[in-house]
Amino acid sequence: MKFAPAVDITGGTDRVCSGMTRRRFLRIGGLSAFGLTLSDLLRAESHAATTGTSRSKRSVILIWQHGGPSQLDTFDMKPLAPVEYRGPYQSIDSSLPGLPVCEKMPYHAKIMDKCTVIRSFSHGNADHWAAAHWMLTGRLGANGSDRVPRQPSMGAVASHLLGPTRPGSLASVNVNDGGFGFHGASWLGVAHNPFRTGEYSYGNEAGRLPTGDARSFSLVDGLSESRLMNRVALQEQFDRLRRGVDSTGTFENMDAIDQQALDILLTGRTRDAFDLSREDEKTREAYGPGWGEQALLARRLIEAGVRFVSLNTGYWDDHGNIERALNNKLPRHDRAVGVLIQDLADRGMLDDVLVVSAGEFGRTPRINGNAGRDHWPQAQSILFAGGGYRHGQIIGSTNDKAEYPTSRKIGVEDFCATIYHAVGLAPDVTIMNHQGRPMHLLPGGEVPRELL
Repeated sequence: MKFAPAVDITGGTDRVCSGMTRRRFLRIGGLSAFGLTLSDLLRAESHAATTGTSRSKRSVILIWQHGGPSQLDTFDMKPLAPVEYRGPYQSIDSSLPGLPVCEKMPYHAKIMDKCTVIRSFSHGNADHWAAAHWMLTGRLGANGSDRVPRQPSMGAVASHLLGPTRPGSLASVNVNDGGFGFHGASWLGVAHNPFRTGEYSYGNEAGRLPTGDARSFSLVDGLSESRLMNRVALQEQFDRLRRGVDSTGTFENMDAIDQQALDILLTGRTRDAFDLSREDEKTREAYGPGWGEQALLARRLIEAGVRFVSLNTGYWDDHGNIERALNNKLPRHDRAVGVLIQDLADRGMLDDVLVVSAGEFGRTPRINGNAGRDHWPQAQSILFAGGGYRHGQIIGSTNDKAEYPTSRKIGVEDFCATIYHAVGLAPDVTIMNHQGRPMHLLPGGEVPRELL
């Protein structure tokens, strides 16, 4: 590989003959999206490691059920209710006495003793965008007519304050774009947006986040590994010349970050995590295709040091013919989540990984004239597993038609506080907002005492 000989390294311009900056010319492997390189992500995560926040070893896998799943067809079945409420399914016993689950969820049935179901989750917002923004950030902001995110997601905050659980990894990964989900960093900056993989966008209603994605691991434009190393060697020559006049250590730090990016690109464990062929064949078969493969990827990413993985399954906004819709997606969701939780337990990882399955609200108890269920924020069932919490229990209850809580009402800020607590963050931890003022992570909320 030949480089043009005319290189100006005087006056701090660092430009090759094409006029591009050296950093742009040597951007490792073409890892760039909207001006953000993999090195930029790692620098942001390196900054998170020096903010003084105590770094927990725990991580989160959020299974986001975009659109809102039905409580009556999953964890809060009402077999004695009239047929227009109880829906089309029978219940089956689970490994947790007193918690029957939908007959379409046999994988969940096997692992419910490792889980907690909150049946009494409730809030008052039936707008997809507003409720999703609230659930994923802890604050209201966007709504159906103004969908711009106003606050950073919990994953972005974890990236900002904690970084990855292992040096040289990514802090946050979003599997599938998320539709109504607000998984991005907002005013924390694109460096804390999740790394993206998966193409099930489910309508992409909240806009596609500017970030790197898994295709960035490819050596593009004919760039072989040897040619990449040649580029890195040239970069090192430039940096040696500049080091002669640099006494602050800046370049040494930049080199360390770029080396992490290079390691991820060529041989790093994060890149390897995306290669499911490295996984045992029996394990791959257990998870199954589609969302199952993506749940396996989530586990592998956590092992590689990713702090926060969000996996978006399906489009649960079933206003019509809910039976046909759930016959299709509920078994796939059930297998992905049930096998994931069992696999984490078998590997001794579950205590250090909080698994959450939730959407932005529940569904109307009474089936509508189109044989579907509409938006119903007054009651939703949410699943938690792992994360160092006490499990094998049901928290709260609803009335005989699953319309509203009758005990232990749990709200949005409590939900977010539970996720933050698992990674060692409290609602009253402060960050500087976009106006330069200190702001608590949450305006309130507490972890349900039953989990502690």
